[in-house]
Amino acid sequence: MPGAAGERDGADLDRPEVGVGPWPGGPESWPDDPRLDPELLAEGDRRNVVDRYRYWTVAAVVADLDTRRHPFHVAIENWAHDMNIGSVVRTANAFAAAEVHIVGRRRWNRRGAMVTDRYQHVRHHAGVAELLAWADAAGLPVLGIDNLPGSVPLEGYALPPACVLLFGQESVGLSDEARARVQDVLHIAQFGSTRSINAGAAAAIAMHAWIAQHARP
Repeated sequence: MPGAAGERDGADLDRPEVGVGPWPGGPESWPDDPRLDPELLAEGDRRNVVDRYRYWTVAAVVADLDTRRHPFHVAIENWAHDMNIGSVVRTANAFAAAEVHIVGRRRWNRRGAMVTDRYQHVRHHAGVAELLAWADAAGLPVLGIDNLPGSVPLEGYALPPACVLLFGQESVGLSDEARARVQDVLHIAQFGSTRSINAGAAAAIAMHAWIAQHARP
């Protein structure tokens, strides 16, 4: 695949350019591949995507991801417009989660997602009861992630191959309704002085724990 086109000067010399430039040779040299986007071929592809998806349309990327998404889902409560949701969506995309479920307020700050929400399936639920009803109909156990009294360590826990990992919002953690109705509540081992870790970081750790148990490199 062609490399990034153009030269950089001054302060940009030591700053790698992201992506690739226009496909060399103009339209006459473009590959005959329906997955490719003519606009990207003409102007270059500077998106935050892995190299195998350079020049692909968004629809083609999503279709390809749909053939190999993992069967775990991620849900996060959003009663106060949690700023971590964008980070959760970005990480879910990196680990090819089946879906991200936003529970509570529909609106969320997409900035942290770094445009990955275009490629990641995101579903909204008005409340915890609606999420749990959906999970029950889909045959998926729901596991809460929070450092609550009585919770069990994530480390060493046999995560189901197909499941929903549910996170509370940054300030208060899982809601009382969620705590009462999930199958188990798991906590992430901590060794310092802070009471809790960032919700986006906790979601990344839990998702990677699933990956370590169930996904091949």
